[in-house]
Amino acid sequence: MKTSAKYIADRIRLMIATKQFQVGETLPSTRQLGQQLESSFHTVRKAYHILADEGLIRGERGKGFIVERQNTNLDKADRLEIGAEKMRKLLEELIGYGLDESELDELFQEQLSFMDWPDRIESCASIGETDELGKMIADAIQREVGVRSRVLNANQYNKTVNYDALFVPVQLVNKFREYAEKGRLLPIVYSINPDTLLSIVDRAAIETIGLVTAEDQTIPKIINELKVSIQFGGSFVAGATYGKSLPLFVREADLILYTAQSAKLVEQKIPDRRRIKLEYQISPKSADTIRAELWDQ
Repeated sequence: MKTSAKYIADRIRLMIATKQFQVGETLPSTRQLGQQLESSFHTVRKAYHILADEGLIRGERGKGFIVERQNTNLDKADRLEIGAEKMRKLLEELIGYGLDESELDELFQEQLSFMDWPDRIESCASIGETDELGKMIADAIQREVGVRSRVLNANQYNKTVNYDALFVPVQLVNKFREYAEKGRLLPIVYSINPDTLLSIVDRAAIETIGLVTAEDQTIPKIINELKVSIQFGGSFVAGATYGKSLPLFVREADLILYTAQSAKLVEQKIPDRRRIKLEYQISPKSADTIRAELWDQ
């Protein structure tokens, strides 16, 4: 079963071995990963304890489970014993389907040639119309699916050669269509988090909304998304951070919206009651596509 503790432990073990999760990194919470995999947090916790018993991860109070090492501490004899048992079960199933010895050997060699697959998991990139938008998309993917990715902007096609899977917004797919011939091109549909939008419209007597970003080029994209998403009768003002300075309008705007890349400065200088952090979420279909590529292999 794909929701069993054993299956989840197997997938996480592979992702640790292929450095999707690095040593010292905190794994997603049991509830978060349970939601991502449509499983109970009890099952995920059981999977984590399986991996902890193998020495791959450790639990820390207040932090969760942290990757301890890249490979299990099983010795060669134990690894071979586990491998032999799994191979025997698989061979019995395949023989039951009528495969003969030569076909089994052909199949094994063919699949062995694909063993560079785990490296592809490690080399994912999220594409954005700007670096900042790409970071917001990458953050949403990591938050909702647990997959980390580097960030490229739409003008960096020449750098896609360094990656084996791209998460590409649907409006940019045609620009990156040729990439599909050499790697995995995964179209992504995203939007501003609905909870964020509700927080905005719930604010009473707002006449001016200020948007703070880290890049000027990000501003028109987000403003357009906001205008489509909410019926706001007031005015928008927007600007990017400059060094350690915020745009002057933040003093007068009733509500400040800000991106993750401008968060440090905004959160230092603007009180909680006057600010809301903008975050994207990806569509359920996009999340399912990524899970299918990385979890259901």
